[in-house]
Amino acid sequence: MAIYGLLIVLVVPLCLTVIYHFLLLRRSSFSQEGMADVIFKNATFYTGDPRRPWVDAIAVQKGRILELGALDVVEKKIGPHTCYEDLNGGFIVPGFVESHAHVISGGLQMLQVNFQDVSTQNEFIEKVKIAAREKQSGQWLLGGGWNNERWGGELPRASWIDVYTQDIPVWIYRMDGHMGLANSKALQILGIIGNISDPEGGKLVRSKDGERRDALVRASKLALSNGITTVVDFGRFFPGSPTTDVWDDFHNVYKWMDKKGSLPLRFSIFFPLETWSDVYTQIRLTGQRLSQNLKIGGLKAFADGSLGSGTAFFNEPYADDPSNYGLEILNTESVMNDVLQADKMGLQIAIHAIGDGANDRILALYQSINKSNGQRDRRLRIEHAQHLSQNALDIFSSEQIIASMQPEHLLDDANFASKKLGEERASRISYLFKSLLMKNVTLAFGSDWPVAHLNPLKGIIAATERRPPGSSLPWIPSECIEVHDALRGYTLAAAYAAFLENEIGSLTQGKFADFAVLSEDIFHAHAEVSVLATYKGGIKVFSKETTDFVL
Repeated sequence: MAIYGLLIVLVVPLCLTVIYHFLLLRRSSFSQEGMADVIFKNATFYTGDPRRPWVDAIAVQKGRILELGALDVVEKKIGPHTCYEDLNGGFIVPGFVESHAHVISGGLQMLQVNFQDVSTQNEFIEKVKIAAREKQSGQWLLGGGWNNERWGGELPRASWIDVYTQDIPVWIYRMDGHMGLANSKALQILGIIGNISDPEGGKLVRSKDGERRDALVRASKLALSNGITTVVDFGRFFPGSPTTDVWDDFHNVYKWMDKKGSLPLRFSIFFPLETWSDVYTQIRLTGQRLSQNLKIGGLKAFADGSLGSGTAFFNEPYADDPSNYGLEILNTESVMNDVLQADKMGLQIAIHAIGDGANDRILALYQSINKSNGQRDRRLRIEHAQHLSQNALDIFSSEQIIASMQPEHLLDDANFASKKLGEERASRISYLFKSLLMKNVTLAFGSDWPVAHLNPLKGIIAATERRPPGSSLPWIPSECIEVHDALRGYTLAAAYAAFLENEIGSLTQGKFADFAVLSEDIFHAHAEVSVLATYKGGIKVFSKETTDFVL
């Protein structure tokens, strides 16, 4: 009898949980026209909609917001199958929109060795030694996240780790993904020894479809736990890498999961610029919106590298390397025809530019597009836009170009920007959030995950306080912005930057009921705020209390 009692104790709660989620997922089938499936109440709702920023309750039907406002107004939408959901006094914000991430790359790297906390050469070596003990001969040791500026700037070398990894190939990428360390065994396997030229493109390891689908689920769980309901994914595409990876992921991961109804988030996918004709063909076949969860976003290219690796392209040389201006990856003259043709087809273009020289060249390219193809709502984007000339601010504004930026990047850059650029120059051109907003430029915020945390709350703190680790003072305090501006960067502005502002980004009638439940009022205690729950389409998809996900 004791065993039966134990079974009842274990099984009944499980069954109730399953039934609850089944009813949540199926409740729209009981909907009556104009009547709510569920009414959310007992919370402070910040809508992010400037026309009505605060409400007391929200009614949802078929995943979209049916009504919002005072509770007595919302309750007019009660029907025979309407249920209430008490949010227990939480602080509600629109579901966060991640403007720039590499989802599958990040999901794969979640299983790799993390070097983000390494601050000395000895720590680097020790982490490799420990990881190598778990590997069999010939098995790859993959990892990443190191930042050589944390131990004085010296780049790691194969000689540091070769003695501990003689039979184990190693590849460990830098935090920005623009360089990495391969040990001698890895170079031997790849045939890169002595004076043999570097291979054009190529890959170390090709992941199987199932591994990449699992990676997407892992990444999605992390996103949902941080209140993110939509991600703009720039894919597994970097300078020198094959363009086929992004397309393979699109067909065999995103589309495959979407057809099965198993995409956990809403995704907008960007593709390599040189494949623009394939993107146009795909849109003609399927439309730009394949479903509520999957959209073809646009095109991506690289103009330069990164500050930390000394490959961001500047108008003036690096202060610590006077012969180096950085790396100009994109020849704007050679891609002009592709860019103009892609724009004529209505495709959105986003180009990575970090140094002021790279930004100036891309801004000039965008001016040419507007002049040659005529004005329209094209929402051209510059990804990162970290270091800008004064003239660049005016062009961003006059040409209505979107600055897609990642606030957490400044926390790392603050520690070495003065060394690489000079203190005066760095403070004049770096992460000009406030200056861009003063010019009425749209700021769309993201993380560039896995380079930085996939956590908008950390990004909001970085944008508003700008305090690097170990410092009590902000870096360039004049560029700090207000919480409401930073929050907008992760919600409505980010949605606008992806042509999704009519669907997400604010809690507005007719939009998807995507929102996060926060522990505190983010406008008054944002350093202590955490995500308690996340809702997508009115359904709870993450709960911190139970660590449950509905995927």
